Amino acid sequence: MMHEKWMRRALKEAALSGDDVPVGAVVVLNGLVIASAHNERESASSSLAHAEMLALQRAGFALDSRRLTGCTLYVTLEPCPMCAGAVIMAGLGLCVFGAYDAQYGCCGSVYFLPADKHFNHTVPCIGGVLKTECEDMLETFFNTRRNQPKAKR
Repeated sequence: MMHEKWMRRALKEAALSGDDVPVGAVVVLNGLVIASAHNERESASSSLAHAEMLALQRAGFALDSRRLTGCTLYVTLEPCPMCAGAVIMAGLGLCVFGAYDAQYGCCGSVYFLPADKHFNHTVPCIGGVLKTECEDMLETFFNTRRNQPKAKR
């Protein structure tokens, strides 16, 4: 139940993504949201501005530390290789995601980077929390985008 509560918060954040793929992320510590973000790749003109990366960066600022020990990341879409690497480097306690990503997902779908024993720190991941709601938001976005004239994209 607690995972669903925070995933709903991540879904609300995803809804703020505007013209970008609707992905939202929140970082929780001791039952409090310490940071949140949504995709800003298009508005920031940056391939690095994924919701997870921004939320982790903001959490670091909030804690005045790069180490996010004990924190949980909730994100509406399974992290890609870059974001899964950031999950490890931040030293998170847990990563929880909604929709699986069969193309780029690196928390179990394509690869399971945070569980790779070659790294000094591994991070447990839980996928499929509010999966249908997360998938529906993404599907609606991409269906709308496909039906738009290319000049509006």
